[in-house]
Amino acid sequence: MKPRNKQITTYILVALAGLLLGWLIFGGRGAEQGHDHAAETAGVTEYTCSMHPQIRQDGPGKCPLCGMDLTPVVATGGGGEASSYVLEMTPEAIALANIQTTPVQLVNPENELLLSGTVQLNEQKVSSITAKFPGRIERLYVNFTGQEVRKGERLASVYSPELITAQRELQEAAKAKDLMPELYEAAKTKLRLWNISAKQIARIEQANDILTSFDIYSDAAGVVTERQVAVGDYVSTGSVLFQVANLSSVWVVLDAYESDLSWVKQGASINFTVPGIPGKDFTAKVAFVTPVLDASTRAVQVRAEVVNPGNQLKPGMFANARIKTSTRTAAKENALAVQRTAVLWTGKRSVVYVKVADRDAPAFEMREVTLGPRLGDMYLIEAGLSEGEQVVTNGVFAVDGAAQLSGNYSMMSGPANKMLEAPEEFQSQLTALVDSYYTLKNALVASDADAARQAAGKFRQALNKTDMRLLDGSSHAKWMQLQPVLASNAEAIQKSTVIDKQREAFSPLSNHLIEAVETFGTNKEVLYKQKCPMALGDVGGYWLSEVKDIRNPYFGDAMLACGETEHTYRQGAGAPAGEKAPAPAKGHVH
Repeated sequence: MKPRNKQITTYILVALAGLLLGWLIFGGRGAEQGHDHAAETAGVTEYTCSMHPQIRQDGPGKCPLCGMDLTPVVATGGGGEASSYVLEMTPEAIALANIQTTPVQLVNPENELLLSGTVQLNEQKVSSITAKFPGRIERLYVNFTGQEVRKGERLASVYSPELITAQRELQEAAKAKDLMPELYEAAKTKLRLWNISAKQIARIEQANDILTSFDIYSDAAGVVTERQVAVGDYVSTGSVLFQVANLSSVWVVLDAYESDLSWVKQGASINFTVPGIPGKDFTAKVAFVTPVLDASTRAVQVRAEVVNPGNQLKPGMFANARIKTSTRTAAKENALAVQRTAVLWTGKRSVVYVKVADRDAPAFEMREVTLGPRLGDMYLIEAGLSEGEQVVTNGVFAVDGAAQLSGNYSMMSGPANKMLEAPEEFQSQLTALVDSYYTLKNALVASDADAARQAAGKFRQALNKTDMRLLDGSSHAKWMQLQPVLASNAEAIQKSTVIDKQREAFSPLSNHLIEAVETFGTNKEVLYKQKCPMALGDVGGYWLSEVKDIRNPYFGDAMLACGETEHTYRQGAGAPAGEKAPAPAKGHVH
């Protein structure tokens, strides 16, 4: 081969080697980068411990510190709007944590409490027989406790030197009663105050001899439960001699603990049994609940009065009672309830996790709820949930732990609520204001300027019916800021006949009403804060709606479904402190 051909061949081989080396370096790197991007898009799963978040590994296993199962944490690719309240989880993570949901249901709000206590004396039917004059016990006609006595029956005889003196005074005064009638009456009155009967006084007055002992009679019928004297004892005026209890009715006193107090109501029916009378059920009604909790037992006493024919019930007997009670009212026949395992309670607030509907990936929303009384294995829900919503009842700690690891709000890290205290009457007035607002909003949805003007007038009437005197302190000051702005924007809508101008004034009115709802709360079970980002020249506009479906008041039929739901308000709950009410847009009427 010629030297020139060898040289050309060498150049070609060097060029091919360079191309191969470049492909290996740059092409391989590009493929690696493309793989990493795909992995980021699909989402990376890591496993961590909910108790020790510093422990992380690529696969499942046990925590080396506490031995708990590791929980998957998924970095999602952003399938949906981010929210600090909503946690997305993979189906694998849900299966591993054995997360199960149960629908919120309506239940009959009746409960049966099992309480224990004792049969006791009816204190209203206990009489103390006291000495009306000083003296010495000469004789006892009641010698033991438990003896039955009749009203007026003789109990004891007392020798009293003071009575002897009083008798002589009466006899001397009787001889001169025509000359000194006042002295005569005073002598008889003295004996009457010592509970000496008129018959005995007449006998003393007519007799020449002096009675040396006087009998003491029972003031009531019943059983002698205490005998505090013996023959020969000296008693002074007011000394208790006997205690007589009428057992025709007795008390059943039961102990109710703090957790049961919400169910214990005056007038509730009680069924109880006593071991001493097997096979017999007794019925009564709650007559009284002691207003002070016993610090040692953490219980209050629940008292019922029971008729006791034949003295069957003996004071001191043990009693096992069932109290049937209900939270049902005329307005609400049934009540919402969730399983007790669904509730995470921090002492300050109660939290549940609600499954978010209409999401591609499984997601759970942290929801603060207001608990009612406990009903067996369930809690009644006063606010925060709606019927049919799915709440996590098994694996709720795993969901909360995953929320903490993901930086979301959780049981321990939820934001404080910015609601101010407002009485229920004011919340009802604000609820009526929201109802009139809905009429205005729907008129703008229909692009009906005349209907909007009329609705704005009714809104102003409802606004004038709100009584700021019901508020005090910071609540009063806040409403004084909001009320005049709401009035001025409603007036602007009422005076305008142009739909676009009405919608401009509707925006700040909505913003301030949303702030009022978030601050004071309403009696609405649910209402929605919605937003259209294209309203008012792409500035964006908010509104409140009674339905979740978007019905845009800023465009009407032109763009009826434009918008999204930003927040859902539940009964009695406003917005958390971390969420701000929408600020009025520039150029709006104030």
